[in-house]
Amino acid sequence: MSSSPFLLGVLKLGNIGASPLLELLFDERAERENFDVVLIGSGAKMDEAAAERSAKLLIEQKPHLVLIPSPNAALKGPAKARDLVKEAGIPVILLSDLLPKDQRESLAEAGFGYILLPADSMIGARREFLDPTEMALFNADVIRVLAATGALRRVQLALDEVIATITAGKVPKLPTLVVNAASAVNAGNFTNPYAKAKAMAAYEMAVAVAPINVKGCFKEKDHANYIPLVASAHEMMRSAAFLADEAREIEKYGDNLHRSPHFNNGTVGTHTKLGTKPEKTK
Repeated sequence: MSSSPFLLGVLKLGNIGASPLLELLFDERAERENFDVVLIGSGAKMDEAAAERSAKLLIEQKPHLVLIPSPNAALKGPAKARDLVKEAGIPVILLSDLLPKDQRESLAEAGFGYILLPADSMIGARREFLDPTEMALFNADVIRVLAATGALRRVQLALDEVIATITAGKVPKLPTLVVNAASAVNAGNFTNPYAKAKAMAAYEMAVAVAPINVKGCFKEKDHANYIPLVASAHEMMRSAAFLADEAREIEKYGDNLHRSPHFNNGTVGTHTKLGTKPEKTK
């Protein structure tokens, strides 16, 4: 790669819980050297026209790697965007809650990367129930689950490896990951077994939210049936967030909370004791 800074492109189509903070996972203190981000999004919409317009704007910036977070990466909008970016010769990694297994295989064969977060469940998008406040609170709960269980760290570490490979002038192996409860909590590095159990429970609970909201949004037609369904799913996500928070608190009590901050040069540090300084891991 040239001496110019690494440019990470993030193309946000629609919204999943991981979307609002995704690019911040790689430069949390805004001091990483030779690393820049260009962010383009289509807001809540993710149709083909919005995806194409946004993708073309991002391609003009000539990023070294593009991440495309979106709900259901199999939809036409995300598919249009990823194809445009790949045709421009830029590596693409999809981040989504859902991607059918047959499409995962074909996309991997075509040279795309993907990271799936099943716990980043669909929201209960019924007008009678979902207002801006409810939308924001649901996403806040999702973010807490993904962060406290270790799922976002799993994403961070996988993408840091790709960024480091490209920065070194090498061709990266793009991730093809489905982050389940086990891989999330492994990245969380829990030391207390009860904390680990609570984190796993939180993740699995969040995964279970999706089929309930799918039923409430697309299958049930009767108002009297779909409103309790989507409301119950949101209560589940809220409870999952509480469990995830409890898991993190247990680790704090033993002064064993794992942290993995970036150094200025992009290497990742690690430490657990609050009063200690992080050590470089790579």
